[in-house]
Amino acid sequence: MLSAPVLAVSILLIVTSLVLAAFVLMHKSRGGGLSDLFGGGVSSSMGGVSIAERNLDRLTIIVALIWLASIIALGLMYKFGV
Repeated sequence: MLSAPVLAVSILLIVTSLVLAAFVLMHKSRGGGLSDLFGGGVSSSMGGVSIAERNLDRLTIIVALIWLASIIALGLMYKFGV
């Protein structure tokens, strides 16, 4: 049976994994990567980065840091038997 902290961090990890995947998929294709294989290299470049794109970058970094912290916390909980 899982303890309450392990369950809470596990749920946080699942939620942040889904949100992080969605945020990464929402990013605009910059070309030169795997997106070119699926037709992403055809898009035109607008030159500048919009405010929405910068906010999406910031949110992606924040969610990725929470995701990483939850992985580390879960590993430490399992190691020390919490």
